[in-house]
Amino acid sequence: MIILESGRPLLFFDGECNLCNGIVQFIIRHDKKKLFLFATLQSGIGERAKEEVQSIYHCCPDTVILFYKDKYYIKSDAAIMVFRLLGGFWSLLSFARVMPRGMRNGLYEWISRNRYKWFGKRNECMVPTPELQSRFIS
Repeated sequence: MIILESGRPLLFFDGECNLCNGIVQFIIRHDKKKLFLFATLQSGIGERAKEEVQSIYHCCPDTVILFYKDKYYIKSDAAIMVFRLLGGFWSLLSFARVMPRGMRNGLYEWISRNRYKWFGKRNECMVPTPELQSRFIS
């Protein structure tokens, strides 16, 4: 299991996906407490997270995985937890948890399957600016 001494949420994301990169930029802008850490799924730690998620959930999301307080969140549960952790207005969006998980994940998977077609794909992972470098784990 991945150990983070800080106890901060770690968001793994598809570094080649324009939508995923946009979501990371959104979180950075709205994360007033600077809680979130980030790593691409293509990194060494990202590969390890995918292996651990595969062993727990018997699936391997290729868009985002959230690791927080020694637990992995995937698909719509990850998105809901991100909104909850952002706090303020954004935490209201965690109300989506009342929807059945199958319905939430169905919508999530539909967007995930089409993300490259709709938003495009990068040839390389995002390189954080020097001021954001401390929030990215490679």
